[in-house]
Amino acid sequence: MRRATPDLLERTGAMVQPALIEAVGRLPAGLALPVRYHFGWIDQAGSPVPNPRHGKGIRPALALLSAEAVGAAAEVALPGAVAVEIVHNFSLVHDDIIDNDPERRHRATVWKTFGAGDAIIAGDAMMLLGLELLLDRPSPQRVAAAADLVRATASMIAGQHMDMSFDRSGDVDVDLSWEMVSLKTGALLAHSSAVGAILAGAPERTVRRLRTFGLELGRGFQAIDDLLGIWGDPSVTGKPAGNDLRERKKSIPVAVALASGSEAGERLADLYAGEHLDDDGIEAAAALVEEAGGREATATAARDCMRRAADALGGADIDTRVAGELVDLAAFVVERDF
Repeated sequence: MRRATPDLLERTGAMVQPALIEAVGRLPAGLALPVRYHFGWIDQAGSPVPNPRHGKGIRPALALLSAEAVGAAAEVALPGAVAVEIVHNFSLVHDDIIDNDPERRHRATVWKTFGAGDAIIAGDAMMLLGLELLLDRPSPQRVAAAADLVRATASMIAGQHMDMSFDRSGDVDVDLSWEMVSLKTGALLAHSSAVGAILAGAPERTVRRLRTFGLELGRGFQAIDDLLGIWGDPSVTGKPAGNDLRERKKSIPVAVALASGSEAGERLADLYAGEHLDDDGIEAAAALVEEAGGREATATAARDCMRRAADALGGADIDTRVAGELVDLAAFVVERDF
């Protein structure tokens, strides 16, 4: 059963969307076209799309909440919220090329629509635009936020490289897979959870607690994404069924299964060693991952991440109401089906 989107995502989205549209308007027209298409605002020809589908908006929501958590107005975090959403979406545009994904949000990806070259350049422009938004009116807080975003982006890129190296390796280590997840997904969510507090000039101890919350949230987020990459409903996720298995990605549930030492894990390894997985092979691989314990272990790990995220807020000097909203958002992440 699909969990309803939290009201707080509607509230923060209403604040971020106009600023996001304005920010993308800074790009040259040729670059803005594929970016606007990626965000779902226009079609391939540039015509507006009625009732466009948006992303979940979790990262900008975290940014705004982190400012409110330390007693500042949400508007203080708006440049950071828009910047991290743009940088996150740059990574999605590039990831779709790397992963050979033809669909996102129920329609063709940027590279399928405009070509890989234009998608790469558009992603590059988005990454730089995110930094520009923080540095166009520099202050000590904005410079600190930009530096934090650079570090998080570098970690995300390093994590993506690790993920790609796993695809080329015959061996897989579960602990190393979690390290990759901490970099690829956790780092940017850690930044998102801290950037509002950084922009508000909060004490480092408080920023550190919020960053730990975001890191654990990111680890749990990716664990659920990995489950949806195998068992998600395409009509909900907007991606083809079993595409992670089709690409023979060594996601967390797959890593657990391959390292299980079970007969199912060995049979899965044999399937992954082949040159191609057809629809029957994908169905068989999914069953083997589940039989080897990959599905249950990953779901349990995601819940553990959410508990650690909530614990990180327990000793922080932050608003208790906002802390509750952050915990509710974490619960939504771990229970979502898209």
